[in-house]
Amino acid sequence: MRHFTFRPTLTLSGRSFKGLRGWSGKPLHPPLTDVPVTAYLFVAVFDVLSIAFHSSHPAVGHQLFLAAGWTLAGGVAVSLLTALTGAVDWYTSSEPGTQARRTINAHAITMITVTMIVLVDVIVRLTAYSDRASTPVAIVVLSVVAAALVSFGASLGGTLVYDYGFNVETAGDHPVWHKSETDVMPGQHQSVPPALAGEETSGSAAGAK
Repeated sequence: MRHFTFRPTLTLSGRSFKGLRGWSGKPLHPPLTDVPVTAYLFVAVFDVLSIAFHSSHPAVGHQLFLAAGWTLAGGVAVSLLTALTGAVDWYTSSEPGTQARRTINAHAITMITVTMIVLVDVIVRLTAYSDRASTPVAIVVLSVVAAALVSFGASLGGTLVYDYGFNVETAGDHPVWHKSETDVMPGQHQSVPPALAGEETSGSAAGAK
C-alpha cells in the first residue's frame, strides 16, 4: 500500500488559470493571507516582549522593537496583493443577498480596518518613535488590537472555506477518497474501483428492499 502522494498537489497541469484568482484548486488569496496574519501576530508579540525586556536587557528590547517594525512592513507589503486577490474573489465568486456574500463583507471590512490600523502603526513608528530604545505603549496597543482583529478576520475567512465551501471545487465524493493505488491528477476523473462499485450497488439494492 502506498503511503505518500506529492505530484497531484504540486502540478499545475490540468488546472484552469483564472487570472488574479489563481488556478483551479490553487487559489491565490488564501495562501497570501497567511503572511499578514502571521506577521501581525508576531509584531504584537515582539512589541510586548520589547517592553518586558527593556529594563533588564535594553539591547534586547531595542532589537525586538526593530524586528517588529520590519515584520510589520513585510506584512503590509503582502497585504496589498492579498486585498487585491480577495476583492477579485468577492466580485467574481459571490452573489449579493447570500450569507456567503455577507460573511465575505464582514471578513473584508475587518481586514480593511486592520490595514488602516497597521498603516497608522507604521507611520507612527517611522515618524515619532524611530529612535526609541523599546516599543512605546501607544504602539503596543495598536499592535495588540491589530493582532486581535486579524485573528477574528481570519476566523471569518476560515468559515467561508470550511463551513461554506467557498471556492472549493471538488465534491465530497471525489475519487481521491476511494481506495485506489492510482493517483488522480487535476482535471482527471477516475471511475469508482470495481470492488467499491460492487459494494455501492449492493447497498443500493439493500436500501431498495
